[in-house]
Amino acid sequence: MSARTKARKAALDILFEADIRGTSTLDLLNQRLVQDEGQDARPVREFTQELIIGIEAHRRKIDELITTYAQGWDMDRLPNVDRNVLRLAIFEILWSPEVPDAVVIDEALTLVKELSTDDSGGYVHGVLGRVSAIKDDLSL
Repeated sequence: MSARTKARKAALDILFEADIRGTSTLDLLNQRLVQDEGQDARPVREFTQELIIGIEAHRRKIDELITTYAQGWDMDRLPNVDRNVLRLAIFEILWSPEVPDAVVIDEALTLVKELSTDDSGGYVHGVLGRVSAIKDDLSL
């Protein structure tokens, strides 16, 4: 597993936990950044931090896109994992030009296949494909 894949998974863990707890994602990230000592200490990767900070900076637009292209699904009805994988991938598609869209979508599909429902892959692929196709026409 690549370092970026691990960073994406860690970012998803933080997004998921913040949703479940009903707390701020940035507050949770800041708690994780406190350096623990000992053999079990795991620093938060720089890319994970970039993802979380970027998602929070653009969350309104990201959630608007999910709502628009999730046809028939309300944000609150989406499985928590799917909602947060979409947030993560949409951020990367729109604001991380160094990562090709195909790679972002593939990573997102891997996450939902491992962590969500059997139907999630097709749904997530459809939403991300639409966002990728229109990204040049969006005003960000």
